[in-house]
Amino acid sequence: MSRISGRPAISTEHVYGLSLRIARWREGTAGTPLLFLNGIGADIAAAAPLLAQIHDREVWTLDMPGVGGSPDALLPYGAPTIAAVVMEIADRLGHKSIDLAGFSWGGALAQQIAIQFPGRVRRLVLMATTPVMGAPGIGWAAMFDDDMLASGLKIQTATPLGIAYQTAAMAGWTSLGLLSGLKNLPTLVLMGERDGVMPACFGEMLADQIDGALLELVPGSHLFPFTHAAAISSRISAFLDQPTAAQAAA
Repeated sequence: MSRISGRPAISTEHVYGLSLRIARWREGTAGTPLLFLNGIGADIAAAAPLLAQIHDREVWTLDMPGVGGSPDALLPYGAPTIAAVVMEIADRLGHKSIDLAGFSWGGALAQQIAIQFPGRVRRLVLMATTPVMGAPGIGWAAMFDDDMLASGLKIQTATPLGIAYQTAAMAGWTSLGLLSGLKNLPTLVLMGERDGVMPACFGEMLADQIDGALLELVPGSHLFPFTHAAAISSRISAFLDQPTAAQAAA
C-alpha cells in the first residue's frame, strides 16, 4: 500500500452484498470528517495526492464496486442505493455528520447523498460536476484531458463491469428541482477554466439551484483536483474551516 500517498489506514467494509475498500487519512482526528467521492473508474490511489494534503481532519474515501481494491458488484445498482451504502459506511465509522466533497461522477453522487440524507452533511464541495448526467460514460473523455495528458496520471483502474455499473447508476440521473432543498447547506462549486469534459456552465447551473452556493473557476481542465492538488486541497480546507453564520455572529 506504499504507493498510496499519505499512507492511509486501509480496510474493507461489507455492506448490502458489496465489499468496498476504504481509506482513512488521520483516522480519529477531532472535528467533522471529510468524505471524498471520486470520478468514474478512479480509485483511492488517484485521489490520495489530493486527500493527503487536506490536514487537521479525518479524510476518507472508497473504491466503488469494480474499481481499485473493490470487487465487482453482483448486480447493477442505482444512485439512491449506492448513496445508502456510503452512508451506512459513515455510520459504521461513527460519522453522524460529515463534510462531503465529490469530483465529476462523485460530485453527482455527493448531491444525491446531500438530498437523500438531509441534516447529515455539514458542508458540500462539488468539483467538475453537473446536476444532469445525460451523457453516460462521460468520464472516459478525461483520458484525453489536457492536464491528464501533460501529467502522465493514470486514474482508471476499473473493470469493464465496474465501469458499466457506475455508468448505469447515473444514466439519466438529475438533481434539478431538488437542489433548492439544500439552501441551508454551505456549498462550494469548483470548475476548471479549461474543462472540456464538464464546462463551467454546469457549475453555473449548480450555483443557480443551490441558494448561497459559491462558484469559483480554478486553473486547469477536468482533472484539476489531481493536477493542481496543492491549490485545491488548500481551497477545500479554507472553505471547511470557515465559521458558520452563528459562529461569526457570536
